[in-house]
Amino acid sequence: MQKQVIVIKLGTASITDEQGVIRKPVIKKVAAGIAELSKTYHVVLVSSGAVGSGKAFIQHYKGTLSERKAAAAIGNPILIQLYQKYFSDYKIPVAQALCERHHFSNRSQFVQLKETFEAFWNNGILPVVNENDLVSNVELKFSDNDELATLIAIGFNAQSLIICTSAGGFLNDKQEIISVVPKIDSTIMSYVKKGKSTLGLGGMVSKLTFARLAVSLGIQVIICSLSGDNPFTDALLGKNGSLFKAQNSNLKARQKWLASGSITIGSLTVDKGAVKALEQRRSLLTVGVTQVQGKFAAGEVVQIMNDEEKIIGVAKVKIAAESLRQSLHIKHIMAAHADDIVLF
Repeated sequence: MQKQVIVIKLGTASITDEQGVIRKPVIKKVAAGIAELSKTYHVVLVSSGAVGSGKAFIQHYKGTLSERKAAAAIGNPILIQLYQKYFSDYKIPVAQALCERHHFSNRSQFVQLKETFEAFWNNGILPVVNENDLVSNVELKFSDNDELATLIAIGFNAQSLIICTSAGGFLNDKQEIISVVPKIDSTIMSYVKKGKSTLGLGGMVSKLTFARLAVSLGIQVIICSLSGDNPFTDALLGKNGSLFKAQNSNLKARQKWLASGSITIGSLTVDKGAVKALEQRRSLLTVGVTQVQGKFAAGEVVQIMNDEEKIIGVAKVKIAAESLRQSLHIKHIMAAHADDIVLF
């Protein structure tokens, strides 16, 4: 049988100290844990920490966009060298994979990405993933590595997404870890503190947002710590962190890609008539679109929102954003074909 996929995301605060310096004993433990998992699973490692590692080299660092890009460019080689060092103890080569949003929003590019990762796994190579911060357009950046890890997990039909954080799990109002979260509802959301660590981009709100998407598409999500001798194995056994249970999903691989490639690239707001037509498995016409947000090209994936600003699905559009805006009141122009639309 082909191995199942596990995506592991390491948060900045979980692998660095308060100054952003990577803690080598933690990386050593990560290598040991992933080496063990690799006997049973194909593993993708999404690692934060590049900006934290590189910012010490930027004089009078203030955290501007250009400074973050420069710090990431410096920090990524530092990260990858450490991973190479500690994974070599287990004879596991590592490959650096710097991704951009179009690698996911464009189907043909995503298929190429997937084939490359399969080549890594077939040769016993671990892909270590981060965003290509140096060249990523600010409007098309991933919101954080929680999003990047989620896109990979969904696109690769992973069994599990493990998110390692300094919080150690999802905490209730008494600051106790909830071991199992069957559903992300209003009660769960009420426990969230809106803050984030001083080093990381994403907070718990971000993690819950992407956990909700992943579990809705059949992937279990575990938010856990890196404490203990076997943090990843313990997480899969329910002994470390919080398990967000996967829901049943009958979507095919291409439909899951559609659902995963659209988190921030753009959106279409549609009227009630269009919603009814979509529910009847019809195509989306431009006359049913009331608002276009974002910049996107023909063939890219966007969110579909109703008039209450609730996300109801995603679609691969047939025309670019600007052309779509100019066609809103013109009849019989197709914005997205029924086969390229997935409703949630």
